[in-house]
Amino acid sequence: MPKIGMEPVRRKALVDAALKAIGHHGSLTVTMSEIAREAGVSAALAHHYFGSKEQLLIETIRSLLRQLRADAVIALRQAETPRARISAVIRVSFQADQFAPDVVAAWLAFYSEAQRSEEVRRLLVVYARRLHSNLLSGLKPLCGAFDAGRIADGAAAMIDGLYIRQSLKAAPLSIEASVALVEDYVAGQLRSVPAEQIAPHPTLSPQAGRGRDDR
Repeated sequence: MPKIGMEPVRRKALVDAALKAIGHHGSLTVTMSEIAREAGVSAALAHHYFGSKEQLLIETIRSLLRQLRADAVIALRQAETPRARISAVIRVSFQADQFAPDVVAAWLAFYSEAQRSEEVRRLLVVYARRLHSNLLSGLKPLCGAFDAGRIADGAAAMIDGLYIRQSLKAAPLSIEASVALVEDYVAGQLRSVPAEQIAPHPTLSPQAGRGRDDR
């Protein structure tokens, strides 16, 4: 019988092990036994906590998304201007724990699985919408809604593309270089917006940091 109070610890260990195993394999072909061995528990205990490998994989994605959201909420609350909010979103997207090789490989494996799993697809759509919404929260005060949406689409596509490039390992980019590329894109796009559509240096109200993604 599992020890009382150990379930949260064991569940987290299994999620962390799943992420590491998936990243190492570069696919979701890992078995529950391999994940359990990585976590230092029995396969029977892994099945006790998650029921199946599929349920463990779903929880692994949710864990990544929860951490990404929590980090974004903190960063956005600390941003004092709309432009700073954009930079905060970009920076969070490339922070070390999300841009680590194993995690990048796992993200790509999850995207591949989304072609077959409706639940995985739904979770990745949530991620994409949240990223777009967070970028819009900084862009809209700086330019019209149309340009804000267009620039947000481009920035999100660059972020996803840099993850794909990172997975190739042939010419990996550093975190700072990746952040700089997306920042340069946003800066260039904002410069192309007619001056009359850009507020000079708008500030945020105390409530501005509590947008849709803070719920």
